[in-house]
Amino acid sequence: MDSPQPPAPPAAKTTAAPVPTATIIASMLRASAKISDLIFSPGRAPQVEISGQLAQLKIAGVGVLSAEDTARIAGDLIGHNAHAVEKLRLEGSCDISYSLPKLSRFRVNIFTQRGSCAIVMRVIASDVPDFNALNLPKQLADAAELQPGIVLVTGPTGSGKSSTLAALVNQINEEKACHIITIEDPIEFLHSHKRSTVHQRELHSDAPSFALALRAALRQAPKLILVGEMRDRETIEVALEAAETGHLVYSTLHTIDASKTVERIIGAFALSDQNAVRMRLSKSFRYIVSQRLIPRQDGKGRVAAFEILKATLRTREYVQKGEGEGKTLLDAMRDGSTEGMQCFDDEIEKLIRAGVVDIQTGLSYSTNSGNLRLLLADLLEQPSDISSLMASNKTKAGTKEPSFAVDPELETIV
Repeated sequence: MDSPQPPAPPAAKTTAAPVPTATIIASMLRASAKISDLIFSPGRAPQVEISGQLAQLKIAGVGVLSAEDTARIAGDLIGHNAHAVEKLRLEGSCDISYSLPKLSRFRVNIFTQRGSCAIVMRVIASDVPDFNALNLPKQLADAAELQPGIVLVTGPTGSGKSSTLAALVNQINEEKACHIITIEDPIEFLHSHKRSTVHQRELHSDAPSFALALRAALRQAPKLILVGEMRDRETIEVALEAAETGHLVYSTLHTIDASKTVERIIGAFALSDQNAVRMRLSKSFRYIVSQRLIPRQDGKGRVAAFEILKATLRTREYVQKGEGEGKTLLDAMRDGSTEGMQCFDDEIEKLIRAGVVDIQTGLSYSTNSGNLRLLLADLLEQPSDISSLMASNKTKAGTKEPSFAVDPELETIV
């Protein structure tokens, strides 16, 4: 009788190597030409944002991400950046730049949530945009003249502030033979030397803070200084000093309109200093440009609406003395169309009347929906037209996800 054979040893478990981070990112970029952000979050497959809408992607070899997956991707993105590692450990988030040669560059924020890493990567266009590509208001060309003062571009995150500033810098770079210094966190658009000489400094690798880099720039003989963001009182103070000493200063703020921008700047200082700062700002500012991206009625992306406050005798007075009844910056912009000014609600009204934006969406993005309703009274008095318009939009949208979210090319990326 044959003796029983010993059981076969269990087969060795094979664990597939994770898909390289660069391969995942390259696959995500192939999903659409209109991607603005890539998002990695535990419990979700890799996501892309297109025209303000998120869609999860199916990528070969990559499923729903675990906390270990996002931590590994974060480590690949950070690389040997010791400062970013320390900042993530101490503050819970860090900003870095990342690039895939011949594909794209990214502004990256890595942050911790519920004990794990999440990542948002803003796609930076390879080519520096120009006025025509962004369809910027023609009167903004004056902001690219080398006159001393401060030009601020404001708006929420993702509204295109960096692109607008890049277009202004590019215009000066092409037309003027001067020295330009940018101070960014991180560097986004790469400006090559054209007629101008452009030096771009990145926070932490080239300078410890905006304020210190800006103060150093005053000794570097620039005509134009771009400050990525005016984050604190010290940076605002040095920016004012730069404008007062004959420099053109570009910067951004996360504010929703011109009035809130002035309030934010003044509010950064102690009460005892605010009158003096009002006086300085009223003499220094040249333009405050606010922008919002509004979904188009046809579903084909978003359209930019711009609010433009220009320095005039009237607007300087309102900044210096503060706004009051009948003396607001909004009033000045409404009355200043012949001087190149415009306000959000008037621009949104034009977009609605042109059929680019539907009424309800326009009202939701307006500064004062009550006033905009009055401007649109003739349209709102035609209920049959409005009902048919809304029904048409509903039919187009249906109950499905946006078209890019169900596109087979989006759902399965090899």
